[in-house]
Amino acid sequence: MSTSDERPAATWGLERDGSAEPEHHGEPADRPTARGGRQAAEEAPAADGPATSAPRAAESAPSTETAPSTETAEAVRAERRGELEPAPEADGTWKRLHPITPLVRGWAVLAVLLFFVVQRQGEAFLGGGEDFPGAPGQAFRVAGSLGLVLGGALLVAGWAYLTWRVTRFRVGEEVVELRTGVLNRQQRQVRLDRLQAVDVVQPLVARLTGLSELKLEVAGGAGSDVSLAYLRSAEAQRLRRTLLARAAGVTEDEQGEAPEAPEREVLQVPVDRLLLSMVRSVWPVVAVLVLVGVVVAVAVTGRPGILVGAFPAVFGAVAGVWGAFSRGFGFRIAASADGLRLRHGLTETRAQTVPPGRVQAVRLTQPLLWRGPDWWSMQMDVAGYAGGSAEDVGKETVLLPVGTRAEAVQVLSLLLPDPGVEDPSGVLAAGLTGTGEDAGWTCAPRSSRWLDPVSWRRNGYRVTGTALLARRGRLVRHLDVVPHERTQSLALDQGPVQRRLGLASVVAHVTPGPVTPRVDHLTASAAAELLQEQATRARAARRRAGPERWMTALAQE
Repeated sequence: MSTSDERPAATWGLERDGSAEPEHHGEPADRPTARGGRQAAEEAPAADGPATSAPRAAESAPSTETAPSTETAEAVRAERRGELEPAPEADGTWKRLHPITPLVRGWAVLAVLLFFVVQRQGEAFLGGGEDFPGAPGQAFRVAGSLGLVLGGALLVAGWAYLTWRVTRFRVGEEVVELRTGVLNRQQRQVRLDRLQAVDVVQPLVARLTGLSELKLEVAGGAGSDVSLAYLRSAEAQRLRRTLLARAAGVTEDEQGEAPEAPEREVLQVPVDRLLLSMVRSVWPVVAVLVLVGVVVAVAVTGRPGILVGAFPAVFGAVAGVWGAFSRGFGFRIAASADGLRLRHGLTETRAQTVPPGRVQAVRLTQPLLWRGPDWWSMQMDVAGYAGGSAEDVGKETVLLPVGTRAEAVQVLSLLLPDPGVEDPSGVLAAGLTGTGEDAGWTCAPRSSRWLDPVSWRRNGYRVTGTALLARRGRLVRHLDVVPHERTQSLALDQGPVQRRLGLASVVAHVTPGPVTPRVDHLTASAAAELLQEQATRARAARRRAGPERWMTALAQE
């Protein structure tokens, strides 16, 4: 087919009657894209018949779409011609972290010690006993508690100082090296071409002192990330730009400083919407139940000391609500040449940069109470975030805490701009809220109602030229999107009841994270067919995936 006869490239945009605004077709060329998207679709086996020819239509896009690429390249060159501040942190020599790092790191332990002392004294005050104020020897016990706090603070400060003294880092052209350890020495290296994400984190105490933590995430499981905590905020930002430029293959100027890639703000989550979404979630219910239980216990027993004993439970419930609000506060998404930029946080601010093609899978979720305003949340799997703690993963893998359907579609279009199907709006609408086989979806058979009587009609999948889409859940709706080239392996699950019913489930293995794509309760033959076809598509897409240094071509323009 001649390119002059092809239609404009399809996008994920939904129509107005689907409660989402149409996406614009002329996205700037400096937005992050999934590597190998169009090329992978051309080589992958046809999943939708004639629909797989749609990705090639991107080649016939109007000439106005190429203008932003030229402007971006010119902006990069213009910034290089200007007066840029040198980046001494990346000159290849061994350097230490900021001198007040031990103080910033050690305050948390002191706060924990003070918490236990205050809790003990509070229990004594409300419950009486030998520790009641005015009891014999009370002054000595208080002095002993304060001495314990002071001694613990000195030990922590001493250990933090020793750790700071032996910690050094070096930033080279290809790797970042970090030496740590007082008793057990350790030296780690991070290859920049394997960089998955770069985060600039500012806890509350670090913000007060003008410091930032620079976290380099790589694909290596638990403990594979490298944390430079702490640097001056300006140094951390310069180093972030330099690392992203070197990872992308951009040549720096003579002073060793990399320019800041221009960005385009995509959306910002309003605070009122964030608060309303929390009211419609489970946390307020948990907090109210805990408070009611404590009040009832005090009224029945007549012992106010229960208030202090129940403080950890109350604190946990309140901390859950506060944590959700603090993480989502000021959430902003921007697109740039060096990747998707996420900024959020109240007490602890976090600026994430996820380079193009590093997002392995995306999940869109809609709880039952969010259906009225049609809100959705989004999570992502990124290789570098797989081995972090549960708290860090909760902060790092959130792609959109709460947004309208139009905003969710817009973010999805940034990560996977080529749907690989002729009717993307219909396919996506059926995946988000539909049931049955509308828009070409393949659903679980009727026999699966014995295993999933509530949502068996929603369980199903849809294959496009660029991705596998899997939906499930009726009370809480889920839609998982996995680019073909990001599928690491596939598995066929079949339990004893499934064998009896002739059913099986297909699991797509990607980087460990909150997104676990699977298609439940297909017929055994359909599951085996999907497994084989998806493995073929994944191999073809990986062969066509782009280079790791994603901005090499742009820098050479």
